[in-house]
Amino acid sequence: MDFELNEDQRAFEEAARQFAREQLLPMAASWDETSTFPKDVLRQAGEMGFLSLYTPPEQGGMGLNRLDASVIFEQLAMGCTSTTAFMTIHNMVSWMVASFATDQARTECCPKLSCGEWLGSYCLTEANAGSDAASLTTKAVRIGDHYEISGAKAFISGAGDTDLLIVMARTGEAGPDGISAFIVPAGAEGISYGRKEPKLGWHSQPTRAVTFDKVRIPAYYLLGEEGQGFRFAMKGLDGGRINIATCSVGTAQQALNLARQYMTERKQFGKPLAHFQALQFKLADMATELVAARQLVRYAASKLDRGDPEATAYCAMAKRFATDVGFAVCDQALQLYGGYGYIQEYPIERHFRDVRVHQILEGTNEIMRLIIARRLLNDDTALL
Repeated sequence: MDFELNEDQRAFEEAARQFAREQLLPMAASWDETSTFPKDVLRQAGEMGFLSLYTPPEQGGMGLNRLDASVIFEQLAMGCTSTTAFMTIHNMVSWMVASFATDQARTECCPKLSCGEWLGSYCLTEANAGSDAASLTTKAVRIGDHYEISGAKAFISGAGDTDLLIVMARTGEAGPDGISAFIVPAGAEGISYGRKEPKLGWHSQPTRAVTFDKVRIPAYYLLGEEGQGFRFAMKGLDGGRINIATCSVGTAQQALNLARQYMTERKQFGKPLAHFQALQFKLADMATELVAARQLVRYAASKLDRGDPEATAYCAMAKRFATDVGFAVCDQALQLYGGYGYIQEYPIERHFRDVRVHQILEGTNEIMRLIIARRLLNDDTALL
């Protein structure tokens, strides 16, 4: 088993590292302070291929696998967690359209999504359908050659500032088998957006509620067939969990790098903090847990790429572990900075705020434990 990156992956890593250093890192604090959604930089990311990483080449994407994408997202997250997290959402939108849309819809949408001319949001969560996403109540009714969508979504990243929405709506009976997926132009008549939610972190991307009031879309904007939407959503979530776990790893690595540098510069009792054994041990534990998290994320990504039957459970384990470790590492880095870590002049407090939501979205970590436990209890050879 080879744990080293191949030549192509190292090239992807270096390209993403350079983009993060030149385009994301210098502006991340400003975007956070002013709650600026950096569309111009996102379009530059699209020109680099970072908005269509696993979209097939015939649809304008790079056609990479999930492990390749994880290598890239980790480097981008070191520049700006919040902006990179939005890129992962847009990538899921691009992938779903390229994978499941009709030929006509793909022709209309994929070229613009792949290059970043259009930005996409993913609309699954509702006020009363979060962890229990299969209970969503937004409805889509077929009327002749179009569908009419009514309902509301909550906590939608990019909403109000993006160009295209992927919307999960009920076309059939209660439960997951009655859910379908649709492409919806973000400016369609009947769509309204709530206020920009004031959030603890992720300030560089807006989060709003979205209301659909008899929104009409052509029938060919249906993804796949009626009743397949929840299946598509679950396929997307496995990759989404790898992505958000990766964002935690990248952010935590940046926090660790900053803490290590600070320990060599900051002096107390006449010597650098790096000379105190108790703090050395803390740094060692942070690094060890972070390496373990990275390896689990990449292992889960490789299982997803191979279509391993245990991929869903491993994606859940990776998401649970890496987001918990990522937050813990950022928390300890802030502690090592002391009082300086708590003020906005230094980036540590932003890293701390930005990774906290990773333990909630793409399925809470409690839900991740439920997925893992059910798999173990249903099969005594599972995960071996």
